[in-house]
Amino acid sequence: MAEISISNSEWDRLKVKVKRKYNHLNDEDLAYQQGQEEELITRLMARLKRKREYVVFTLKKGMLHLETNRL
Repeated sequence: MAEISISNSEWDRLKVKVKRKYNHLNDEDLAYQQGQEEELITRLMARLKRKREYVVFTLKKGMLHLETNRL
């Protein structure tokens, strides 16, 4: 079970921030539907070549500052 829960509307905003920081990610890498957090985390781990903890931390940090450009 994923350590984070993201709604579709939250992901729309968070995706922009993630894509800005990691501009090599494409739309397929960032595809997400509510409830598929585990698949998203696994895909980002592979594409970013980072550990699970880093990916989850980055997503949580982006969620905290959803109204700003901060990631």
